[in-house]
Amino acid sequence: MRIVVLFGSEMGTAEKVAENIAAEMSGHEVTVADMSEFDITGLDTASFHIIVCSTYGAGDLPTGAEPFFETLEAHRPDLHGLRFAVFGLGDSVYDNTFNRGGEIAAAKLTALGGIQIGEHARHDASTDIAPAAMGREWARTLEIAAEQHYRATTERTREAQDRMVQQVTEGLDESVREQLYADIRK
Repeated sequence: MRIVVLFGSEMGTAEKVAENIAAEMSGHEVTVADMSEFDITGLDTASFHIIVCSTYGAGDLPTGAEPFFETLEAHRPDLHGLRFAVFGLGDSVYDNTFNRGGEIAAAKLTALGGIQIGEHARHDASTDIAPAAMGREWARTLEIAAEQHYRATTERTREAQDRMVQQVTEGLDESVREQLYADIRK
């Protein structure tokens, strides 16, 4: 499976975590990209996306992630079928805004139809846990194989639905047949 690891960072920590997560995914085709340089047309539903995002200022997205999410908001692409996981970075000293960058990223992708998979990881800079080590451990918990099975099962179900509609609607007007297809896929 193709995995795209996107990072949004202010000081480079999210990039290091992204690289470590990618190393754990060595059995897959993995690409690591800075959100500030990633074209949103690259959000492909055939790929699994991992978002690694720090928190900046008063609970904001890091500067490196802002252009990506501003472009998403401006174009509002349909992300139904896009599966993603989030690894957030923050500091619990900032109680009300702890790990807010990752939460904002997840909310924006979900609002456009994306589906968050797995545990939303939240690294706390106030602990002794190294973010890269936590990222590697978290990556091992992701159900990428289950995700592949889900996609294959969904495709087989859709194909079976299409065959059934063809059989049931044989001889009907083409516009009626198209409406039935549209209703089933809702």
